[in-house]
Amino acid sequence: MSMAGNLRKVTGLGRVGGLRKVARLARRHPRVDLSHHARSPLGSSVVKCVTYQDGTRVPVAGDLVDTVERVRKKEDGFVWLGLHEPTNEEFAGIAELFDLHPLAVEDAIEAHQRPKVERYGETLFAVFKTVCYVEHEKLTATSEVVDTGEIMVFVGAEFVITVRHGRHGSLGPLREELESNPRQLAKGPAAVLHAIADHVVDDYLSVTDSVQADIDQVETDVFAENGARADPGRIYQLKRELLELKRAVVPLSRPLEELATRPMRVIGPEIQAYFRDVSDHLLRAKEQIASFDELLNSILQAHLAQVTVAQNEDMRKITAWAAVIAVPTMVCGVYGMNFDHMPELHWRYGYPLVIGVIFVSCLVLYRGFRRNGWL
Repeated sequence: MSMAGNLRKVTGLGRVGGLRKVARLARRHPRVDLSHHARSPLGSSVVKCVTYQDGTRVPVAGDLVDTVERVRKKEDGFVWLGLHEPTNEEFAGIAELFDLHPLAVEDAIEAHQRPKVERYGETLFAVFKTVCYVEHEKLTATSEVVDTGEIMVFVGAEFVITVRHGRHGSLGPLREELESNPRQLAKGPAAVLHAIADHVVDDYLSVTDSVQADIDQVETDVFAENGARADPGRIYQLKRELLELKRAVVPLSRPLEELATRPMRVIGPEIQAYFRDVSDHLLRAKEQIASFDELLNSILQAHLAQVTVAQNEDMRKITAWAAVIAVPTMVCGVYGMNFDHMPELHWRYGYPLVIGVIFVSCLVLYRGFRRNGWL
């Protein structure tokens, strides 16, 4: 039996002096170093460790093992442990203490996962892709528009563990917002999971609104007077960034549907109604992204059509000028031949006549092309 299982056995009996028993169990099972990991500093990855009881934050005294044991004894609160990009060594004691599945632990440490919800016994493991809009003065072919990260959430009957990856997506403001609503927080760890999902989806909507401003600017530039000279690289860059946003938003539909409809022990029916609301917001974000993708395709096609039209206009101009120049070229080519007997060759007014014919012919051609819009 693992040390985490022994710890649950001891605390489940409700006896006094649980920590002393844990110490004795640790001596009996030297292969498990849970007490060493959990009682030693967990490293810089730990952002926050908070305990809640009846929706109210209670002071934390002692180390992580002390905190968890007090919660398990009272059976009416939970621990929220927040981490940022932990290492294997930093997460080892936590995984032992909360009896987390090795596959879920590996996903939480390695990151780069698709949005999903998985159940491992009594523990729920959820992965959310976070997004952030990158501010920029001017959109270029290399501008970064969307930055992505990840939040992994372990949810049990008495704990919530959040593992964050990326430079954004801090849960501090969310924690403060939840603490201002004790009634919602009293619903347990599932309320925290809902708040995180709602926070992530709200960020999706915020980013899509910001991306829309960039798309509007590109659309304005393409349909401007010199739209054919607009940089198509900006359109491709927006499509790439939109694809990154799509990879975060679209796969989350199935996990949210499961959270909203599938019976789960750690998520009560009352919280599932909240997840249905989050699912509706996600649907709106998906529809916006789909419309943006179609709009960018239309803008790109319009830009290519403008380039084709501009090339045709240039070709018409070149052709018209070539026709005008062909007249003097032909006449001069004829009179450049060295024959003794040629019309008007020895006539006094032959040269002015030929120059006049060339000028009049070129003028007629020019006016004709000009009238037809070729020049």
